[in-house]
Amino acid sequence: MTPVKVGQRRSRILIILGTVAVVFLTASARLFVWPTTDAPTQVDAIVMYAGSPGRLAKAVELARSGYAPMLAVSNPYGQDRCPVAVPDVRVICFRPDPLTTQGEARMTAALAARYNWRSVLVVVGTPQGTRARLRLDRCYDGRALFATASPRWYAWPYMISYEWAATVKALTIQRSC
Repeated sequence: MTPVKVGQRRSRILIILGTVAVVFLTASARLFVWPTTDAPTQVDAIVMYAGSPGRLAKAVELARSGYAPMLAVSNPYGQDRCPVAVPDVRVICFRPDPLTTQGEARMTAALAARYNWRSVLVVVGTPQGTRARLRLDRCYDGRALFATASPRWYAWPYMISYEWAATVKALTIQRSC
């Protein structure tokens, strides 16, 4: 090969790698850093999925602001206490089965059927927002809104990596509720 063809080949490879990197970073940002969220409105219940710090505070804040008469808190490992009483809000804690976002989506649907919820506001960690929406859409027919709480800055790389794997799993292996 002539030096010109080798240089052109390297340039093409660099362009392809650069394009793949830009697409990957853009998709990561759109899916996990800035997922679709909804403005809070009146719903039948606020449901908090377990995980990174900040979720419980956000869920309690929304409940205290009067967005729902019920607050359901996922407590898969029993380590977190159910939140203290919130005035004029019924607080329940639940243990999903399995102890995953899929289990939380299933439990949300079961609680909705039990308490006749037609609308919920789900509080999740920001990176989990896209996958939680996907999972809940498969299990619950009512109106589901999503609010997010950002993790600590140092958790982002791990959480984005985790979400890529978990989202691929949800899209390919675990396609049902």
